[in-house]
Amino acid sequence: MGKKNRFTIKQDVRFRDLDALGHVNNATYFTYMEEARKVFFGEIFNATSPEDFPFILASISCNFIKPVQLEEKTLKVDLWITHLGRKSFVFKHAIYRTKDPECIFATGESVQVFFDHQNHKSIEIPETFKLKIADYVCINKV
Repeated sequence: MGKKNRFTIKQDVRFRDLDALGHVNNATYFTYMEEARKVFFGEIFNATSPEDFPFILASISCNFIKPVQLEEKTLKVDLWITHLGRKSFVFKHAIYRTKDPECIFATGESVQVFFDHQNHKSIEIPETFKLKIADYVCINKV
């Protein structure tokens, strides 16, 4: 799959991200993926507060491929949509070396479910949402 259907952010590797072994702690990869989702929704939907996110995170996973060291300084984090259902959608994530996109540190997947917070129930994905994310939907291209 080409990069044209991916949304990409740069992510600094901070000293605080390291664990006792000197590499980025496994939990931090989830934060990097969360940052990509936050920036994506900020840029595509002008989301600036929690109320602007009409969905909840239903599940998330990460495949750790190789450790990230502090000297990486900056990583790139991509996301794209691999499934668009009636009430949920799936992001695929890739975390890789800025100057060498073939050097992948981790991949992941997160499932988001549209949710009515007031009535505490899942809802169908609005057509307006589907239209705005269309450029990032890459079904069957992982």
